[in-house]
Amino acid sequence: MWRIIGVFLFGAIVGTAFGVAVGFFAFPYVFPPPAANESLTKVEATRVVARGQFIHANPSDPVHYGKGAVTVHEGTVFLGRDFAVGPGPKYHVYLAPKAMVRRSGDVAGSMFIDLGRLRAFEGSQKYAIPAGVDLAGYPSVVIWCEQFGVLISPADLAFQ
Repeated sequence: MWRIIGVFLFGAIVGTAFGVAVGFFAFPYVFPPPAANESLTKVEATRVVARGQFIHANPSDPVHYGKGAVTVHEGTVFLGRDFAVGPGPKYHVYLAPKAMVRRSGDVAGSMFIDLGRLRAFEGSQKYAIPAGVDLAGYPSVVIWCEQFGVLISPADLAFQ
């Protein structure tokens, strides 16, 4: 009798833990937030410093992908209307000091600048660049999963 109760409790605990874990990972896919639709003000839409395109850095990874345009202005990083990434937890927008970022190791341990948490998985968004940042030293914009330390999507910048 005690053995049956023990097996039942063990199964209930393991099943609940598995269900919660699946729920955490499936939630952004089942209930995605609405697309962003931000635009630049006249002050923010100053001279364009650089442009880039987000890419799917690892085609064998169907979960971590990105696409769309990014424009860097003198004080703002602007993700275009066509921007989209695969959903996940705690994504951030980084300015990375390395060109041609293609692996998580290219970002981890580098002196990146965190522009803030990604507000939506698709649509136009803007992020302020801290004052005094020399943009020439940051040739990549990266979407990074801070929770798991994983590269989601890089964009190589072409300076104007």
